[in-house]
Amino acid sequence: MKMVAGITEKQDLTLAQLKTELQLLTDSEEEKRVLVRGMVSTVRQMGEVAFIILRKADGMVQCVCEKGMVWRVSPETQPGHMPEKKDAVFDPRRLREESAVEICGVLRAEQRAPQGLEIGMETIRILSEPAEAMPVCISKGRLAASLETQLNLRGIMLRHVKERAKFRIQEGLVRGFRDFLHGQGFTEIHTPKIVARGAEGGANIFRLDYFGKKAELAQSPQLYKQTMVGVYDRVFEVGPVFRAEKHSTARHLNEYTGLDFEMGYIDSFEEIMEMEAAMLRYTMELLEKDYGPELTLLQVEVPGVKEIPQVSFHEAKRLVSAKYGRSMRNPGDLEPEEEQLIGRYFKEEKGSDFVFVTHYPSKKRPFYAMDDPEDPRVTLSFDLLFRGLEITTGGQRIHDYRMLLDKMERRGMDPTDMESYLMIFRHGMPPHGGLGIGLERLTMQLLGEDNVRETAMFPRDLNRLEP
Repeated sequence: MKMVAGITEKQDLTLAQLKTELQLLTDSEEEKRVLVRGMVSTVRQMGEVAFIILRKADGMVQCVCEKGMVWRVSPETQPGHMPEKKDAVFDPRRLREESAVEICGVLRAEQRAPQGLEIGMETIRILSEPAEAMPVCISKGRLAASLETQLNLRGIMLRHVKERAKFRIQEGLVRGFRDFLHGQGFTEIHTPKIVARGAEGGANIFRLDYFGKKAELAQSPQLYKQTMVGVYDRVFEVGPVFRAEKHSTARHLNEYTGLDFEMGYIDSFEEIMEMEAAMLRYTMELLEKDYGPELTLLQVEVPGVKEIPQVSFHEAKRLVSAKYGRSMRNPGDLEPEEEQLIGRYFKEEKGSDFVFVTHYPSKKRPFYAMDDPEDPRVTLSFDLLFRGLEITTGGQRIHDYRMLLDKMERRGMDPTDMESYLMIFRHGMPPHGGLGIGLERLTMQLLGEDNVRETAMFPRDLNRLEP
């Protein structure tokens, strides 16, 4: 009987490990044999020398079949372990791009190579070969294909070096969000995505038949986040959000990833803005520290988040109207052009890529939003604009049971429809609030992309259900 005890150590090295091994080489050491596995990105034949660029998870590695050497194919060996040399001749011209291979050879410094190192090949083992040629070239520095083609071929287009870099940076955004909130005493939760009713209301709901019962895909984890504040005080979630909006704009998706948190025992809704500002500062510093190669490749300018200005909704409208001569067409909400002008105003006046817009009109916010005691026409809520685009909505929630009932009734809502939600308030809830961030929008603005589909790994929109 075979027993499983843990991870079997392999000699397959990452790019980072190869760099470390190279640094450890001393003058007395003639060579260091290494083994790497990866996908063949390109094969360049130059006379009797062949350059094979291997794509690994953390970057590209140059492997060289040098003039005068005997190219050898390794025998069948235990995968991931150093093979012995055999005399079967290998012709690199038969090696196809996107083949998975295992290469063993001598590690050495080479400043002209992609990572300042290369491997002089001794053996190669072909693990798999593609059944057909690639429909488009992904080994060039730039993808020569329309966005529609890129999305249709998403599964292979994501192998491109710049596409990989985009989603590594997106990983960093999620990592920063999680790490920072864990450090602030937040508990990560996972709420249901099949629900009895939406948190936001309206018509943008995907409806389901749930074993004969009416159900919906969650528009937001909002009601569950609030519930869990009564359990853990501070909670957060990273998960999908669904909106059945029949649009096809560059800023909307029908499924996106929400970064949500909720925190209890607050004295003011401004504490939520302070928490987000600190989280963004931590996350941007993390990107600069751990994702430098990706930022450099994509020429991304990481924004400073030392201080974020805040302005009330009506004051923001007044400022951009006065400076840019734009009349206020919609008194109850911000139009996309207004968001852009507000972002431009605070970049020009305060040097900030971010701005908090506060005190949105009550009629435009959900029923659970806390109205301002000094002016019930507006709420203790905010949006965060990043380079002229809303990426966050948040604010203080109503925590008093009778106040919540009163607002629901004023809006013509039937409290019996939300009995399980109202139950938590009947049995006491602390003052609390929170926010939701759209991950794909945040990534889009950070990278300077024009369409949010470019920063969704497998986007879902009005017309796209595959791949």
